[in-house]
Amino acid sequence: QVQLVESGGGLVQAGGSLRLSCAASGTVFIYAMGWYRQAPGKQRELVASITNSGRTNYADSVKGRFTISRENAKNTMYLQMDSLKPEDTAVYYCNADGLTVLGLRNNYWGQGTQVTVSS
Repeated sequence: QVQLVESGGGLVQAGGSLRLSCAASGTVFIYAMGWYRQAPGKQRELVASITNSGRTNYADSVKGRFTISRENAKNTMYLQMDSLKPEDTAVYYCNADGLTVLGLRNNYWGQGTQVTVSS
């Protein structure tokens, strides 16, 4: 059973910074990982993704402000969020494409962490 646990969310003023973490367990290999977010009344959207080799991809709305990274040895992914804006307010979800010890490859989600940016 693969589990993803996010941490690091919270309340911050506009212009501030937060760092999210996502720790994966129960997996022997993780392919791509990503951060998604969902604001009230809106669809879940991709924020940033990173492959096992470190290739990254960002939503246009966060380019230049957010940085995604991962430590493969620790099965952990991070999202450094700088210059936060009120429109970044959402629940942020960790996502991973992983391989279990039984050799099953599947897509997994964390429980989400709330990020609130006040104006």
